Amino acid sequence: MRKLVYYAAVSLDGYIAGPEGEFDFYPMSDDMSWIRERYPESIPTELRAQIDMPADTPNQAWDTVLMGRSTYQAGGMTSPYAHMKQYVFSRTLEPVDNPQVEVVDTDPVELVRTLKRQEGLDIWLCGGGNLAGQLVDEIDRLMFKSYPVIAGGGISALAGNFRPTRFRVVRRREFDSGMQLTWFDRD
Repeated sequence: MRKLVYYAAVSLDGYIAGPEGEFDFYPMSDDMSWIRERYPESIPTELRAQIDMPADTPNQAWDTVLMGRSTYQAGGMTSPYAHMKQYVFSRTLEPVDNPQVEVVDTDPVELVRTLKRQEGLDIWLCGGGNLAGQLVDEIDRLMFKSYPVIAGGGISALAGNFRPTRFRVVRRREFDSGMQLTWFDRD
């Protein structure tokens, strides 16, 4: 069965973006190219040429990406991850004229359960916090890029009802910028 993996950047105080969707406050470093090599599908299709990455680099971990409306619109691209099937959850967004992008206005839990039963690579929950909060019971793995930054406010990594959910650390890697990528599996 496929897993739902929530892979996101997060500040020390638990925000994935600022109040207006900003995410440019996260420091970068050269040694983060490891992420690009291990998770090439996380690089938007249009940005690949800018970092000398072939557009047809095969997906290694995920072949499907889930996004809330704000996450989808943040990049300003009709199909930010053309190398994957993309589901955008919104009750207000009009359908997109692209077969790789499907706007979904129904319960995200039911779609995720259906996707998990299908063949394929795992499913990447790209963001945002409201969608992650709705899907918390379906998340099998968290992969948080924790940056040594306090945002002070913004979009919470997981928004919604108080619902403590246990995960355990299975791996951690630190980068020159001070960012730590930590893998957590559901307990």
